[in-house]
Amino acid sequence: MEYKHNKKIVPTAKMLRKNMTKEEKRLWYDFLRTYPNRFTRQKIIGNYIVDFYCASAKLVIELDGSGHYTKEGIEYDKQRTTFLEEYGLQVLRIPNTEIHKNFRNICEYIDGVVKQSLSQQS
Repeated sequence: MEYKHNKKIVPTAKMLRKNMTKEEKRLWYDFLRTYPNRFTRQKIIGNYIVDFYCASAKLVIELDGSGHYTKEGIEYDKQRTTFLEEYGLQVLRIPNTEIHKNFRNICEYIDGVVKQSLSQQS
């Protein structure tokens, strides 16, 4: 499925790809980049840029730092999630702290969600 996107934010998406957080780098280079189902980084969907996206599993992964836990951050994330779910996408929100503390478990969790999503589509 092709998602319409705001071409005005393409430069921002490119900048975010070049300047990933250390948590995004860890998840990308140590797991998602070589995952059997293709993930992309900083994918534009509508007016939003998602951290990681797997088209085959209809899955968005968002890594949340401290800014996501403010009143404004929580409301913004709620709007984003609602928008993405309207496209039939599942959104996984993972706190950055979990990347540091439980990396292996997070990878296993993502793998399980992808496999479950793929099995439900067939």
